[in-house]
Amino acid sequence: METDSRYARYTRLKFDRPHPRVLRVTLDSPLKMGAMDAAMHREASQIWADVDADDSVSAVIVTGSGKTFSAGGDLHHERKVCEDYALRMQAMKESRDLVLGMINCRKPIVGAARGWAVGAGLALLILADVSIASRDAKFSDGHLKIGVAAGDHAAIIWPLLCGMAKAKYYLMTAETFTGEEAERMNLISMALADEEVEAKAVEVASRLAESAPAAVRWTKQTLNHWLRQAAPIFDASLALEFIGFAGPEGMEGIDAFLGKRAPKFSPDTPV
Repeated sequence: METDSRYARYTRLKFDRPHPRVLRVTLDSPLKMGAMDAAMHREASQIWADVDADDSVSAVIVTGSGKTFSAGGDLHHERKVCEDYALRMQAMKESRDLVLGMINCRKPIVGAARGWAVGAGLALLILADVSIASRDAKFSDGHLKIGVAAGDHAAIIWPLLCGMAKAKYYLMTAETFTGEEAERMNLISMALADEEVEAKAVEVASRLAESAPAAVRWTKQTLNHWLRQAAPIFDASLALEFIGFAGPEGMEGIDAFLGKRAPKFSPDTPV
């Protein structure tokens, strides 16, 4: 297991070394389907600065524990976010730090997903520099299901990866799709048989770790300028998402989801 003191404070992320210069970060949630409680959301936003500063790490893998990746935010906590301004601002900052942290981290990141990846969980996967998933993995952006705008990572990267037509369809409907479909529309790098995902992630991360480090990092840095150009779009989408959490649609959407009923959104909600 990873012994570096910089990682000792993490309680929801676990660390090991499948290769001497590869750090594997495992999402270890106490919640069903790997959902992110407040602690995990915070840690997922902070880990990238520590990884970037760790000279012993040349590549990173982010993966889920067991047979799932992460089903996104804990809706019980997000309902509190609707009512509490301080919590809302904290969650918005963490969402921003997660996205920009992955973009600006100099080390190449490999995502390995099995099972469900939704919302912030999906962000961790497709913001990775190489994204690998099982063919039968289940994905959804999820924001529209709970009555908030598709913020987080969506506006900054979906159109670039899969084009505006697919981005609009899947973000505005929040429809579920598989890893195989995600690969077909270029949202992820590759989809494999479930039992091959982890080994392939280690193989790719090890290859990156053994490559010329400056060349790999500079290539990532320059390619990610495409994403940095969209930073104003990202900030706007994030702000609108969190305005939605404080509004009637966000509250109704989360309440309905928690109550396992269809939401009753009003067509007259002011925009």
